[in-house]
Amino acid sequence: QQGHLFGNLSPAGRDASRAFVTGDYSEAGLVDDVADLSFSEVLTLQNWLSFYEKNYKFVGRVTGRFYGEDGLPTPALSHVEAMISRGTEAGRRALEEKQMFPPCNAEWRSRRGGRLWCSPESGGVSRDWVGVPRKLYKPGAKEPHCVCVRTTGPPSGQAPGLPVYTNRGDLDHPGLGEYTGCPPLASSCSFLP
Repeated sequence: QQGHLFGNLSPAGRDASRAFVTGDYSEAGLVDDVADLSFSEVLTLQNWLSFYEKNYKFVGRVTGRFYGEDGLPTPALSHVEAMISRGTEAGRRALEEKQMFPPCNAEWRSRRGGRLWCSPESGGVSRDWVGVPRKLYKPGAKEPHCVCVRTTGPPSGQAPGLPVYTNRGDLDHPGLGEYTGCPPLASSCSFLP
């Protein structure tokens, strides 16, 4: 049994929305309060809903936080649906960023040091270019992370048909930084221990 968006029923007949995400099926976890879940956790809950909508017959809604006695949605449901929309949009942007800046390959050995390198498959993103390792600084992140950056062609996001003013790919992106001691156009950088 399940509800429309939230109001998922546990076997005991109560809303177990939170437990579907957290895995906490104890008395404390079998609650309908999802207000403090992250975007990704709310999207996980949405995935559970989609699973149930495909595989189970709808039989009713649980009145409470998400549906009133009249069966109509409450403001709490509207709030969670808005979180799902924002989470979906954030996920779409993250996927676009990963395509533009795939993660580097990395290894560290105590005696030999570390190495960062790019390949046409690094970060699990297949592409027709290799790229060079760069630090990507994100607003709010404590540390940058290593990404592979395209070194030729017009910058990503440039509208088609505009003249190419640079042939440096995304090297001039303002959120990027070079690794000290790494040649600027090297696809692999080694660092001593």
